[in-house]
Amino acid sequence: MKRRAVVLATVVAVFSMLGVAHGQDAISESLTGAKGDPVRGRAIVASRQVGLCLLCHSGPFPEERFQGNLAPDLRGAGARWSEGQLRLRIVDSSRINPATIMPAYHRSEGLARVAPAWRGKPVLSAQQIEDVVAFLMTLRD
Repeated sequence: MKRRAVVLATVVAVFSMLGVAHGQDAISESLTGAKGDPVRGRAIVASRQVGLCLLCHSGPFPEERFQGNLAPDLRGAGARWSEGQLRLRIVDSSRINPATIMPAYHRSEGLARVAPAWRGKPVLSAQQIEDVVAFLMTLRD
């Protein structure tokens, strides 16, 4: 019984260090206080100038010829993760996985090798994050 408690405590400690214990795997509240627009979100995700999501991800974008294969397919994202979990992954995926290659789209502090024009600025605004989350939540299959 004591060994079981030690194993359980170790597992909890590891997940706590990864930021996924006690509900820390999500940002439950909207960054803007309102729902995003899924149409605008789709445009951001598919854009080669704004979101750049398709450099690493693939998804239901038949009009886009070249899509990534380094990251999870976006199909079914709304069924796999909650709004809050998607929001955290977009805002700063390193809070879930410190070794991630996904950029922090709404973090501006503690970053390395940031071009002067981008220093102190997030890649996406709070509204754009909410729009992307709204779009991803529509991807249920």
